[in-house]
Amino acid sequence: MTREEKNLFIETLDGMLNENKNFYLTDTSGLNAEETSNLRALCYKREVLLKVVKNTLLKKAFEKNDVDFQELYEVLKGNTSIMFSDSGNTAAKTIKEFRKKHKKPILKAAYIEDQFYIGDDNLDALSELKSKDELIADVMLLLQSPIKNLLSSLQSANNNLSGILKSLENSTESKK
Repeated sequence: MTREEKNLFIETLDGMLNENKNFYLTDTSGLNAEETSNLRALCYKREVLLKVVKNTLLKKAFEKNDVDFQELYEVLKGNTSIMFSDSGNTAAKTIKEFRKKHKKPILKAAYIEDQFYIGDDNLDALSELKSKDELIADVMLLLQSPIKNLLSSLQSANNNLSGILKSLENSTESKK
């Protein structure tokens, strides 16, 4: 790779880091060609972008970025792949699904919404994170619940009131 190609790759990585608030650093070494192809296909299906990167070029992209990525420098050893996704939990779920049949990829670190997660032991917690859309749906349900209860109470009170009025009307008619 020429110096110009390296600089272009660093610029591209820096742009991707700026555009994505969620990425995972993984170790995919040891996967054969078929397994790597299957992982790439699963990532494509889940809308996760998977790129194998050189640690030195990734570190230079980190250094160039406005965010301080120093916490991630320690994991930049050995084979590194970076996974980008719109949702904070999509890549973690993809890794977990793939690892049902394979031992890799191993999570080295993740950067989710300005938070760092170092180590494979964070994978379960990251896969349980709710996406922005899921959180919005939960809030909407919580906001709708009191309104539904109020409407239900008003409707039942309306039914009770009309029943009382009918009873009063019937009793006054029978007295006549």
